[in-house]
Amino acid sequence: MLTQIINGRILTSQGWLKDGSVLICDGKILEVTNSDLAVIGATVIDARGMTIVPGFVSMHAHGGGGHDYTEATEEAFRTATNAHLKHGATGIFPTLSSTSFERIYQAVDVCEHLMKEKDSPILGLHIEGPYLNPKMAGTQYDGFLKTPDENEYIPLLERTSCIRRWDISPELPGAKYTRSKGIMTAVTHTEAEYDEIKAAFAVGFSHAAHFYNAMPGFHKRREYKYEGTVESVYLTDGMTVEVIADGIHLPATILKLVYKLKGVENTCLVTDALAYAAYEGNEPIDPRYVIEDGVCKMADHSALAGSLATMDVLVRTMVKKANIPLEDAVRMASETPARLIGVSDRKGALAKGKDADIVILDKELNVRCVWSMGKIVPGTDNLLHK
Repeated sequence: MLTQIINGRILTSQGWLKDGSVLICDGKILEVTNSDLAVIGATVIDARGMTIVPGFVSMHAHGGGGHDYTEATEEAFRTATNAHLKHGATGIFPTLSSTSFERIYQAVDVCEHLMKEKDSPILGLHIEGPYLNPKMAGTQYDGFLKTPDENEYIPLLERTSCIRRWDISPELPGAKYTRSKGIMTAVTHTEAEYDEIKAAFAVGFSHAAHFYNAMPGFHKRREYKYEGTVESVYLTDGMTVEVIADGIHLPATILKLVYKLKGVENTCLVTDALAYAAYEGNEPIDPRYVIEDGVCKMADHSALAGSLATMDVLVRTMVKKANIPLEDAVRMASETPARLIGVSDRKGALAKGKDADIVILDKELNVRCVWSMGKIVPGTDNLLHK
């Protein structure tokens, strides 16, 4: 079916397009044109002056809708993915927390199965841990943390190609194999200083996970001062970053600093969302966590455990609190992650031949409609109802 979206401000890779239209057919973008004249045979959707942007690419989310991807069940994967899809995440890389390799293999099987489905928004698997520095990982991962073991990870990576990203503490020995398989490899939960970050970058660590969180900045040992992981990442040209831009994990001043120093091309917005993001039921009773101030915290208030954000929340935060231009905030939620994780051939931009993943935002940057592979996502057809 041919669909034409008109009467909206369209964000393209070249900038804003007014009085144009987006033509979609068979799950693809047929054309982005500067004409809004009705095309014969097309179903016309009036955007009513709202903003038309690419679907978001979520490459770090642990769950949603009441389920965690580490459950490694088809129900958990579908429920969490659909919860984020309604908030504009038309491409997602389910993230596993530190867990057993038995559970990782189960998740791989589920992920591979769902990726084969027609028009699946699931693009690959992201693993965070279990190769993490225990000093920086928090108590929620007790029992699973370990040193990289090639007898574990090499057979796994030889068996599957669905793993697209792996986050590891770079100071641990042996973490050099993932990049050779084309897997995005990120530093995380780390105490690494400049020499260790430089060495990690040289062997393929190209990205910093949840930048500023679970890593030290400038600090002092006795009478001497030292750079932290944060400053080391800033100084490493070519190392990209992601920020949890929920307005809670990082203040607006830091979000602006990252944007200024690393830039749109090297910065991604991520939710790091837990199971109870985009969840309409009751919050869980779990003695390890408390839900306060719109975020999940460790019960002893020693640290933040994860966010309850969705991708649209990140864009709103960057624009409304950090005063980042809307076009740049959207690019950091779509174009940049798509390019960094290797799906920009079909995701991340409104352009001819790309997948028809489209989000319409109102003037308050609320999601009013989502198309995934050319189909309106159930529950997001607000645009069609005045």
